Amino acid sequence: MQKKGKFDYILLETTGLADPGAVASMFWVDAELGSDIYLDGIVSVVDAKYGLQHLTEEKSDGLINEATRQVALADLIIINKTDLISQEELNKIRTAVRSINGLVKILETQRSRVDLCEVLDLHAFDSLSGISLQKKLQHAQTTHPHLDKSIVTVTFEILGNTTEENLNEFIQNLLWERSVKDKADHPMEVIRLKGLVSIKDKSHQVIVQGVHELYDLEETMVRWKEDDERTNRLVLIGRNLDKDILKQVFIATMTEKQETS
Repeated sequence: MQKKGKFDYILLETTGLADPGAVASMFWVDAELGSDIYLDGIVSVVDAKYGLQHLTEEKSDGLINEATRQVALADLIIINKTDLISQEELNKIRTAVRSINGLVKILETQRSRVDLCEVLDLHAFDSLSGISLQKKLQHAQTTHPHLDKSIVTVTFEILGNTTEENLNEFIQNLLWERSVKDKADHPMEVIRLKGLVSIKDKSHQVIVQGVHELYDLEETMVRWKEDDERTNRLVLIGRNLDKDILKQVFIATMTEKQETS
């Protein structure tokens, strides 16, 4: 970053076994880095022929395998080498990817040939994504386990306003304290968090972004209309997630604070 002049774009290619969450977190932890450049999005490439094999790999330590983690964190997934498999096999890998990450955009390619406009300027982590994210969240649905029985996408919405204090408490209990548990008393593990929320006394929608234990809140350019029904929409991708419990905890956090204020 000491080089004079401006970069148009920086593309970081990690190894096949890397966790992209570690790279993404640098932009929130390193204030100097975050002031010069911004994180545009996470792109993962899935091998059409061997993708299912990697996604179903079980780790002896009980951790989430690297391929599943990369799919869960991605904003864009490129399923490559589609010419090497049948339509039935392609449908299986597409379904597997969607069952893990219900919000991700999927491109299907041969020899990794893709239009750069589909890959660059995703704006997946900044306030410019407010309008497009709003449309995505409205169509996002909770997924059902397909491969790893515990990795799913959960989406829910709660009407009304929240406060920044309420929201921080909910997210920190979920990401930091790991105190939110499923019906089997397993801690919910969030890999990726996205959402648009309505903060009391703020005229614009606020975008929520989280990767592992790190998260950020940023006011978007999308203003709430006077006749809008203010809604908090959240999408979480991870393990042991229970939609009903998450909604209950979110509502309880808001109610508790309002009653004590």
